[in-house]
Amino acid sequence: MSIAGFVALVTVYLGLNSSLNLLNKWALGIYGFRFPFLLTTAHMSFSFLVLAPFALRTPWEAHRATLRRSWRGVVYIGAFMALNIALNNVSLQDISLTLNQVIRSAIPAVTCLLAVFVEGHVPSRREAAGVLTLTLGVMAVVWQGRATGRAYAVLFCMAATVCNGAMMTFSGKVMSEKLDVVSLTFYTAPVSLFCLLPFFLKFELAKLMAYLPENPQGAAYVLLLTSINALAYNLVHTLMIKRTSAVTTTVLGMIKIVGLLLLSTFLLGEGRELTPSMTAGCIMAVTGFAVYSHTRLTETRATTGVRVISLEGDEEAGRPVKGLGASAAVFRQPSTPKSSE
Repeated sequence: MSIAGFVALVTVYLGLNSSLNLLNKWALGIYGFRFPFLLTTAHMSFSFLVLAPFALRTPWEAHRATLRRSWRGVVYIGAFMALNIALNNVSLQDISLTLNQVIRSAIPAVTCLLAVFVEGHVPSRREAAGVLTLTLGVMAVVWQGRATGRAYAVLFCMAATVCNGAMMTFSGKVMSEKLDVVSLTFYTAPVSLFCLLPFFLKFELAKLMAYLPENPQGAAYVLLLTSINALAYNLVHTLMIKRTSAVTTTVLGMIKIVGLLLLSTFLLGEGRELTPSMTAGCIMAVTGFAVYSHTRLTETRATTGVRVISLEGDEEAGRPVKGLGASAAVFRQPSTPKSSE
């Protein structure tokens, strides 16, 4: 992928991530559509129905072969996605938003740790240090000095964080098995829907029956608008994991929080709200992001290597360059022949 393409992908990913968060916050909070499980099940149902015509163009034998090879990963991703949403929403009933955000800030570190066991990717010391610094920095940014929560809510929030990291890690593993973005989203949607449906029936169905007669059109608009945004985000989110890695995607999501805070400070004049702990957190987060990004770029260049070709045609032509691996070869300028006397 070219640099311009990567920048465009990251920009679209962060834009859709922000818009989906804002839409969900507006719908569930300001507008009063307090049905988070219904909202998520609607997103999954919409994704499945829209992607079905594209996914089903593939012969059934191809679907069977794909699911036979990757069904465990598909089930894990769908289930962990549903558990992440369900457990986090339930925990918010008895935990402060500050403590919730502090715990959720550990997602990059959790994903990095799980990648060791699921993907077999052991991070270097600098990569791990970058992720840890970023995580601690974001925690300092979102900390507001007071956090309350019942024990079960804290445990549920921690479990949701682990589920989020597991979902990201298994997505990275499945995408490495040549499963395309549309197919993965299509396969995981019904799994998540199946897992979320009991929560909706238990906690929201009765309330929805009382809400719908008074707000039928508003509910339809909310579900449609957020579902379109969620489908676009899920596709781009999966593509981000495929093009980069699960850890990189979570790191970008965390640095987005710091970026929005800095933008609001300098563009919207909210500098008075920037406390010393938040300032230190921003510095730590940006430093961790820089260290992680530099380490990943260095590793990518070392893995790719540089292949150069000898123009001399001697026995050393094509000799690997020390430190670059066998994929790189020596480049030699043709030597100038000495004149005989």
